Amino acid sequence: MNRTGTAATGSTARPVRPGVHWALQVLAVFAAGRLVSTAILLLAAARQGPSPWSGPAPGYGAFISFWDSGWYERIFTEGYPSELPRDAFGVVSHNQWAFYPLYPGLVRGLAAATGLGWGALAPVVSVAAAAAASLVVYRLFRLRSEHRTALAGVAVVSFAPVAAVLQVPYAESLHLLLLATALYLVSIGRYVAAMPVVVLMGLARPAGVPFAIAIGILFLHALWTARRGGDPGDRREAAGRLVPLFLLGVVSSVAAVAWPLIAWAATGERAAYVATETAWRGEALVPFLPWFQAPAAVVGPAAGALVVLGLVLGLAGMFLAPSVRSIGLVPGAWCAAYLLYLAAFWDPQSSTWRILLPLFPLALAVATPRAGRLLWVLLPVCVVLQFLWVDRLWAWTPTGPDGDYPP
Repeated sequence: MNRTGTAATGSTARPVRPGVHWALQVLAVFAAGRLVSTAILLLAAARQGPSPWSGPAPGYGAFISFWDSGWYERIFTEGYPSELPRDAFGVVSHNQWAFYPLYPGLVRGLAAATGLGWGALAPVVSVAAAAAASLVVYRLFRLRSEHRTALAGVAVVSFAPVAAVLQVPYAESLHLLLLATALYLVSIGRYVAAMPVVVLMGLARPAGVPFAIAIGILFLHALWTARRGGDPGDRREAAGRLVPLFLLGVVSSVAAVAWPLIAWAATGERAAYVATETAWRGEALVPFLPWFQAPAAVVGPAAGALVVLGLVLGLAGMFLAPSVRSIGLVPGAWCAAYLLYLAAFWDPQSSTWRILLPLFPLALAVATPRAGRLLWVLLPVCVVLQFLWVDRLWAWTPTGPDGDYPP
């Protein structure tokens, strides 16, 4: 099998012109993004009133520790409960099992080695993981584009409307690093090397199901090519990928169910993880239904159905667009699988914007040379949207008896 990924991706990496090393350029773009996010967080913190986590105008460290940061810190200090907490009606209450263990476990290991606490280490881990992720994202983008285009794609990710989450005590940065690494390894045909990365990714965020779906798409594509491909060389190459792709699919499937099985073993309750997740929903999980209910509640059932239909057709058209097709088979399969996963299992809400971050390969589609000057408009718009995301969603403002909408 071609180890450069030529057959797997349909392209090879282009040479970088002499000059400043690509890694320094990528890190410079990443650092610029973090400076912008820091300024936005500080501005929003100065505008913050009293909240459940602090008094008015909290410092930077306190402000980035809002929302789920507290749950990760609780895992860091207490671990996971051996018995699920319940309310007076016997319904499972919010608890740590909804949050995956790799990020707080990594911080805890560093704390044991350094003697530092959560407040010092957690943001450092997030930023370090995001910086490493930016390097891997660049390498992934370089498989399909020239240097400047790949760098522009990294800029879109670094300045994205939810990019501030890359430096708060959340698992998003670590997950982004592992996801980008897994996609890169699969893109260059390193399926065995991708397996431990996928396992770790399955312990960072609930990404095992969509990744297994993506590998299934790649397996079916390889199977179709092996049987019906026009070129004999392509058929042989595709046939050689069938077994490693199948094995990677098995590993991905195991990674998808590992955390729910661990929760079952630790608590003695088979549905411990699902019951904890649905505690935030307030209702049982019914695949696909929330996407029909949400627009129907706003504009009515008939118009809501049209909204869903328009969304489906829009996404289908997006994947047919040349710029999106140019990102490559592997990133494209992941984006399609992740959107299918969200359609089936995600409850549309204010956190949806943050949950879209794993669709980062689409940043390359808007960074193509055809976009050109559009980037000079897109990046400032991203900064404005990032301020709105931090100021309206990350910052806490009481909106009713249940508090604020989560970021």
